[in-house]
Amino acid sequence: MKISVIVPAYNEVHTIAELVRRVQGVGIADEIIIVDDGSTDGSREEIQKLAEREGMIHAVYHLQNQGKGSAIRSGLQHVSGEIVLVQDADLEYDPRDYPALLRPLEEGLADVVYGSRFLGGARRPVMFWHMVANKILTFITNILYDTILTDMETGYKVFRREVVQDLRLRARRFDFEPEFTAKILKRKVRIFEVPITFNPRDYAEGKKIGLKDALQAVWTLIKYRFVD
Repeated sequence: MKISVIVPAYNEVHTIAELVRRVQGVGIADEIIIVDDGSTDGSREEIQKLAEREGMIHAVYHLQNQGKGSAIRSGLQHVSGEIVLVQDADLEYDPRDYPALLRPLEEGLADVVYGSRFLGGARRPVMFWHMVANKILTFITNILYDTILTDMETGYKVFRREVVQDLRLRARRFDFEPEFTAKILKRKVRIFEVPITFNPRDYAEGKKIGLKDALQAVWTLIKYRFVD
């Protein structure tokens, strides 16, 4: 199976090169599609250098910042692999978890795999209220869609490309996670969760998601429970 990794990136000049090094170090990805979402900190230039140096890297550029959801949707237009893996550029998620994430797909157990931060994997113990918000959003998801996910908001989502080929995604910002989850659950797509390592950064280190995004996630979950 050909593996395509989509990396949405916004102002990650200090981490993007290291992230690429880690992804390549695992030796599983066949192509890396980096979507620069209108960065202003030099990330764009760094991504250009990486794309010129590494043949497996395809760079996509947004002229203005549009949000993570828009970046992922742009990346999906360029993937050529049968399996797509979304990888944040901020080093919170460890590419060494790729084999575990891909195993349920390889064994035919699932069509979508979520890397859960709450299934006992190693993690840095910070951002208590952020964890609480994640658990509340997951709880709401489980009530609305009759499921037992442990981490709806995870940034590690891996799926067969055919799953999203006719999936109409509209998310622009961090509402990608609840929209994607809502729509695949309504379609009864097979989901598998596996534990992952998680090294969260705090707001002083550049974390971008906030309360506004949590409220948007609640509305997104409710909206897509009843409409397309």
